[in-house]
Amino acid sequence: MPRHSAAQEVPAASFTFDALVEDMRRLAQTSYMAPKPVEGFLADLDYDAYQRIRFRPEQARWQEKGVAFRLHAFHPGWLFKEAVKINEVRGDAVEPMGFTTADFEYDDEELAKSIPPNAEMPGVAGFRLHTPLNRADIFDELIVFQGASYFRALGKDTLYGLSARGLAVNTGLPEGEEFPRFSEVWLRRPEPGDDSATIYAALDSPSVTGAYQFVITPGEDTTVEVTMRLFLREDIKQLGIAPLTSMFLHNGADKGNFDDFRPAVHDSEVLVLNTGKDTTLCRPLNNPPRLASSYFGAQSPRSFGLAQRNREFEHYLDAQAHYERRPSLMIEPMGDWGKGTLRLVEIPSDLEGNDNIVAYWIPEGETRAGDELAYGYRMHWGMTPPGATPQTLGRVVRLRSGHGGVAGVEADTETRKFVIDFAGGQLSDMPSDAELEPVTSAQNGEIVEAILSRVDGRDEWRLVLELRAEPDAIVEIKAVLSGYDRNLTETWVYQWINA
Repeated sequence: MPRHSAAQEVPAASFTFDALVEDMRRLAQTSYMAPKPVEGFLADLDYDAYQRIRFRPEQARWQEKGVAFRLHAFHPGWLFKEAVKINEVRGDAVEPMGFTTADFEYDDEELAKSIPPNAEMPGVAGFRLHTPLNRADIFDELIVFQGASYFRALGKDTLYGLSARGLAVNTGLPEGEEFPRFSEVWLRRPEPGDDSATIYAALDSPSVTGAYQFVITPGEDTTVEVTMRLFLREDIKQLGIAPLTSMFLHNGADKGNFDDFRPAVHDSEVLVLNTGKDTTLCRPLNNPPRLASSYFGAQSPRSFGLAQRNREFEHYLDAQAHYERRPSLMIEPMGDWGKGTLRLVEIPSDLEGNDNIVAYWIPEGETRAGDELAYGYRMHWGMTPPGATPQTLGRVVRLRSGHGGVAGVEADTETRKFVIDFAGGQLSDMPSDAELEPVTSAQNGEIVEAILSRVDGRDEWRLVLELRAEPDAIVEIKAVLSGYDRNLTETWVYQWINA
């Protein structure tokens, strides 16, 4: 059966998100057909050639006066062998948004000679939107969609860091991961005065189809409101909703074997999960010795995400990458998501160019062929988006680890020491003799010692934990500071692999 095109089945005079949903529902009832790869000169582009191609800024779409968004496209070829069709929606009408070789600059002379002039592209590798994010007179990059269902956005004063995806399918499972892709996209043409941009996308893969709507509002914290409808072709062992992808190489907690002048290298440093009104879980990230996963069950989470909390240059000392300006990303569920599990996957890595952190929500229950799922959520991208740092609770401000025993004498190689510093919330007003108690636990390990004290001269409280575990044990550690019949801090959780 020929593959249906959503653009062909939705009448040009009546494009709506609901029509796209119906189209993807019908598509899920047909056999999957892999996209046709690009041909001709596009198929011959290698890494070096592709890096010398750029979109001409003067060819940006939507340059009319008063329009706050401009569209640039990415050239197909190299790794991006399946072109994505782009359409423009204006009112109720929809029509293809074509691109040709004249829209691109080919910086290499020999390459330029081999490119047919004004040749029509079969689609593009992706696109990005620009807007006056940081200055009224400059159209900065705002959001990029490129590769499978990957996209990433910026808030004010941030630089690109972590990414998001439309969906995760069997991530980190032995049977192998499937990467659904946005096969076709519709962009609603912005009008003068519009402060948001709307994008629709069709998702397709062997196991699932989907219809997506993104409403993007730039600002101090850029928000992306996502509405998604999923239709399962096949059983899926593990479905990941609102997946996030980031990089964590090392920091002060454990530098591993990295001989690096920089004290920390990461796009994100903690996983955050907000459940109850005053219940926040903080999980510092790891670069583990082997593939590792952590699971956090929750009922109707308020928000979750990957945060870059430390905003001081001195924490990173990288004058090129400026990791202190990488955005945090928090997911705010819309509606009741019910019971589920937040999964964190950490992959060993020795290069900062590799994304080795994945986090996503797994809904409770099986996901079977024929199922239809609906989710909505708001994404908050920025320096301090809501939920990334608790407002009323003390938070983890520092984590260090090292050999056990007393500093300055012979190391105790049988134990491991963890030093967690808490600050903020009501802790700042607590005297050094305040009746605070650390509530701690360790699964698959033993807490040998737990000592809590206030750091002299600072509004910080230091918890020192010393643990013992069997070789190769995976130890899940938890600690929260309690006092006056309530928790006063977020809950620190950590996975220690005693390798």
